[in-house]
Formats: sequence, structure tokens, C-alpha cells
Amino acid sequence: MKTLTIAQLLPSLHSGGVEKGTLEVASAIVAAGHQSIVISAGGQLVKTLQQEGSKHVQWDLGKKSPSTLLQAKKLRYWLQDHSIDILHARSRMPAWVAYLAWKKMPVTQRPRFITTVHGLNSVSRYSKVMTAGEEVIAVSSTVKDYILEHYPDVPESKITVIHRGIDPHEFPFGYQPSEEWKQQWYARYPQTRNKWLITLPGRLTRLKGHHDFIDILQQLKQHIPGVHGLIVGEEDTRRRAYAKGLYQQVKNAGLQEFVTFTGYRPDMKEIYALSQVVLSLSGKPESFGRTTVEAISLGKAVIAYDHGGVGETLATLYPQGCVPLNDTHRIVQRCLALYTGEIQPPPYPQTTYLKAAMLEKTLDLYIA
Repeated sequence: MKTLTIAQLLPSLHSGGVEKGTLEVASAIVAAGHQSIVISAGGQLVKTLQQEGSKHVQWDLGKKSPSTLLQAKKLRYWLQDHSIDILHARSRMPAWVAYLAWKKMPVTQRPRFITTVHGLNSVSRYSKVMTAGEEVIAVSSTVKDYILEHYPDVPESKITVIHRGIDPHEFPFGYQPSEEWKQQWYARYPQTRNKWLITLPGRLTRLKGHHDFIDILQQLKQHIPGVHGLIVGEEDTRRRAYAKGLYQQVKNAGLQEFVTFTGYRPDMKEIYALSQVVLSLSGKPESFGRTTVEAISLGKAVIAYDHGGVGETLATLYPQGCVPLNDTHRIVQRCLALYTGEIQPPPYPQTTYLKAAMLEKTLDLYIA
């Protein structure tokens, strides 16, 4: 088998689902005996990427500016000099630069051009570049349907659905946090001890459904003694007013003793494990339900609005958690059913959305 040189492009290597997936694929490329290169503006994950055997090229192709497109010529020369076999773009602006560079190359010298559609982006010519790959990876059936609906000239035959996946060893069924972790947690958040915890993960942005969460908690506290809400996610620096509005809503509702804002936490596995139920209340459909899969893998109940990728994954893994969009009353009913034992958490580990399958299918696409 020929050794391939595969270059992945994305804006940066800070935290995030796209970044995490890029590192996972890069590691699999190396493990399969191929050469992995990642082009980005850098970030905290570069060190890990390099430790796992990939090469990093620091190159900012993600800045949303017409001047970024001028780097297409430089990228074209770079692709030729490094004999790149596969060029895999994961974000819109890098994909534009890659596409323009690739189109100008002699056909016999072009690498295979692959794009991954990670999100349900706004429908526009700018976004359509994510369908320009010779092969297009959709991270869920929801994304594939979105592409076909909004870009009907894209041949269905070139779209491959490769669901995102998690490592069940990283999120083991029935996992319990260590005593040391719990001591540190309760020292910082003593108000959560011996409580029925309901958790909403996600950055403090309007789309994540925090207002619905506060309304749900207001109703639940009348029925569940010791209910307590965790809002786990950092403030969006561009939307501080939104976060302040949430804090004020909690105060106005008299819920200060019932809601804890933790900010960003790197220990989501432990927080999920401590929770009785995890909610997903995004008002806008998401491309994939990673939070849903992680929590269910641990054996935790997830209740979510039934749309987008979250609805897709939940319908497969825990259909009793699916609730019509914006129906907070139904969310409350499902939480009460969990509390009373009328419905149970997932009884066994999920085996549908696995990282190993995602990596195998991606590598199969590379070497096809």
C-alpha cells in the first residue's frame, strides 16, 4: 500500500469539536503508517498533535477577509512542493483557499480534495464551498439532508455520512468520579451536595436554550425536593450582555439557590456522571449530538428537543428523551418521570456512535 501524505486544514487548534476530530483523524493517519500534516493558525492543541506524530504548519487560512484568498497561490506551490496526496478542508475560509489553489493545479498533479461539512451553516455561496470536494463527508444524516435540500445540484453520490463518534473507554458506562474529584467539587460547589442535578452544557449563547432551562427549573422545584440546575459553559466574550441577562433572570425568579453557573469546565465526564439528567435545548438544530452521545455512553438520561443531529442521535440511543421543539412543559414531564422511576436511564452502553468506526470510515475514504 502506498504511503499517503494527508493535509487537513482548519482555522485553529484551540478547543472544539472540529479540532478534536481533526486530532483524532491525524492520530489514526499516523497509526496507519501515513504522513499527517495539519495546517492551522495554531492553538493549545498543537503540542498534542505533534506528540502524536503529526506535523503542524502554522498558517492562518481562517481569517474571514478577502485578503486570505490571496494565499491560494502560496498554498498551490506548497501542495506541489510537498507532494500532498489528499487535501482535507474542514472549515469554510480554509476550504475556499484550498479550492482556489487546487483548481489552478494541473489535473495530473492535484491531490484528492475532500471536505467535511461539520455544521448547518447559513445557506450561501460562501458556505457552498464545503460541498466542492470531490468527496464530501457529512457528520450526520441531518447534515446530508441539509446539503441535499439547500444545494440540490450537489450529487448525492459524492456525499458520505460518517457520524462523529466517542471512545467508550473515555466515557465508560456507569462511571463514577473519584472521591478526590468529588471532594474538590463539593468544596467549590457545596450547594450541589445531595441534590437532584439537572445539567445544561454549552457556552452562554442565546441558541443554547438557557432561558428555557431556567423556566424548566422554576417548574421542577415545585415537584422535586432538592432539584438543582447546573449551567456549564463559559461566557461568550462578544455577548456579555446575554450572560448578564441570564444572571438577572435567575435572580428575578428567586432561583439563586437552585442554579449554579460553573463557567468553562474541562471535566465534563465527571459532571455528567454526577447529574441525574442532561438537557439539550438548542433552539437551532445542530449537526451532531456529541454531548448526547457522551452522556448516554455514561448511562445518563438525556432529554432534548427533537430536531437536528441531537434529535437524530437521541432517536437512536434514547428515544424517550425526545421532546418537541420549545415544549418546556414536556421537558418537565420527562424529568418528573425520571425522578419517579416511570422511565429509566439508558440500561446499557451505546455502541452506535463510536470513534473507532468514524476513523475507520474516514481512512477507508482516504485510500479508496
